[in-house]
Amino acid sequence: MSIISGQPDSPAPTDYALAAAIKRKARELGFDLVGIASPEPSKYRDYFHRWLQEGGAGTMEYLARRIEEKTDPETYFPGVQSIICVGLNYFAKLEEKTIGPNSGKIARYALGDDYHHLIKPRLHALADWLKGIAPSASSRCAVDTAPVMEKELAARAGIGWQGKNTCIINESIGSWIFLGEILTTLALPANNPATARCGTCRRCIDACPTQAITAPYQLDASRCISYLTIEHRAEIDNELADKIAPWVYGCDVCQDVCPWNRESPETSEIALTPRFSDGTVDLAELKNWTPGDYRARLKGSAMKRVKLPILQRNAGLFASPP
Repeated sequence: MSIISGQPDSPAPTDYALAAAIKRKARELGFDLVGIASPEPSKYRDYFHRWLQEGGAGTMEYLARRIEEKTDPETYFPGVQSIICVGLNYFAKLEEKTIGPNSGKIARYALGDDYHHLIKPRLHALADWLKGIAPSASSRCAVDTAPVMEKELAARAGIGWQGKNTCIINESIGSWIFLGEILTTLALPANNPATARCGTCRRCIDACPTQAITAPYQLDASRCISYLTIEHRAEIDNELADKIAPWVYGCDVCQDVCPWNRESPETSEIALTPRFSDGTVDLAELKNWTPGDYRARLKGSAMKRVKLPILQRNAGLFASPP
């Protein structure tokens, strides 16, 4: 895209054709959603700083690192002109079962294989393909472990809007979406940002067991069950521990109650087939897992982000005594 008198020209027809080809290739690689975002700095930069200062991140000290890169794509990847954003549906149906006192629920995103191992190779394949048709361009792939504001970028790219529970919501898939990005020096026409469609609904806010959603679009992560069962490694305060059941790893309450998730299509990804078919693990068994059991049962799972002692700590919060 050329610059004349300080103003960008309209994208050339070839730019639109390239963007369309990128989107087709992304879908061929298995992504369900794809859009292109502009790379300007985050509009939430000041809010993010305040959120960190007020303790919203709990003990997740890593979120305070590389803030300038997180909030400005140009700092993270100098020369970036466009950001290709992708989404992968991870919704899988579960066997219906009554949740008893010795059943611990697991967040849907962690029931299949580790999503990093699904998304990263596809992002790299898309970047390699892009290099083949635009050799002069440079690219960098990112998932949630990279310093990017991926939900803001996804909304900017039209993937979905950021709901009141802070999840990205797509009107066709709902909020069961894994995200990924490719930052590129190619200048591509950006998609229109997604329009928020939560309206007056506040079901996610009212349903949160620990009142972690403190206001629409605002999350106190230090109260979130996902944070408490995954990121928080110390003992859990009794006031919050009493509200965690039946979740032993993560939490889906704010997504389960969302009207946009009522008719979510099932993922076609075999690798996302739940290893626990009803979405639960027997807590009495979990409390007795050996390190060998842990490795065997969770091989290839994102649940291995949490070591066995923390999983057993979680199980002990509400498992019935033997």
